[in-house]
Amino acid sequence: MKQIAIGIDLGGTQVRAALVDEQGNILARAEDRTDAAAGPERVLSQIHGLAEGLLAASPTVSVVGVGVSAPGPIDTVAGVASDVPTLAGFAGFPLKAKLQARFPFPVSLENDGIAAAIGEWRFGAGRALDNLVYLTVSTGIGGGIVADGRVLRGRKGMAGHIGHMSVMPDGALCPCGNRGCFEACGSGTAFTSRARMRAIEFGETVLGRDGATIDSQHVFAAARQGDRVANQLVDEEAEILGRGIMSLIHIFSPDIVVMGGGLSYEFDRLHPGIEAYVARWAMPAFRDVKIVRAAMGQNSGLAGAAALVFLAEKSPRDYSRQPRKT
Repeated sequence: MKQIAIGIDLGGTQVRAALVDEQGNILARAEDRTDAAAGPERVLSQIHGLAEGLLAASPTVSVVGVGVSAPGPIDTVAGVASDVPTLAGFAGFPLKAKLQARFPFPVSLENDGIAAAIGEWRFGAGRALDNLVYLTVSTGIGGGIVADGRVLRGRKGMAGHIGHMSVMPDGALCPCGNRGCFEACGSGTAFTSRARMRAIEFGETVLGRDGATIDSQHVFAAARQGDRVANQLVDEEAEILGRGIMSLIHIFSPDIVVMGGGLSYEFDRLHPGIEAYVARWAMPAFRDVKIVRAAMGQNSGLAGAAALVFLAEKSPRDYSRQPRKT
């Protein structure tokens, strides 16, 4: 029987489950809209139901374990969701223990940014590299770091909350309560908010015309059509991302920076501006770091969560280290 892991990617909007083999291949996948306001037991039932449905349709597989990627902050040492703002009731919640009670297989728990970093490191754009920074730019900004061939987890396993480093002193208010956080300035939410304000301020734009909805997709579409305001917004977003990425490059000195999340679908438009900012302002020794799009797209977190299972099985005492090639 083929050995597989169940990968779970829990988010405030969607919960996804997949059967993943040891090479990171997604063999089957299912998803559901997260019932985020209904409380932990309902969300756990969704996770279990998706996994059970996949297994029922794949009777010839052998399950090694369950790997779960969840939004933070999460104390992965204790297995406790500290205070997840997008999921009602997930404050001081013993997520790992509650999941383990529902599954007959070993359960591994990881912060979503770190899980996605592991997915790209093991199977995607950072494969075989020792140093990687992954950032996801979507509703918020999160990330994970691989340094010297090891996953950087830090105290309580909560390293990598890169969305909450300051990039603009006295900048926009962040949901965390601080001002000028990378997330508050550079996330897809912040980008859309700026676009809506700019559409009100400037009449010479197609954005919001005749009451049309404004979201990131509409802004990029307008930019491709030559809309001046939309192009300014995109250039500003690229500069903000470049500013944050430059700091990450200086701090971690990675071989590569991998960008995932919803805005990564427009990576080709954003990349020149990001790269130009880094080339101009980074210290010369750091300017050759490559910045690339996530190779696994929305599957980075699922594959990374599943990888936790296989890594833990092979080396339970040190499952964060990349196996060396011989």
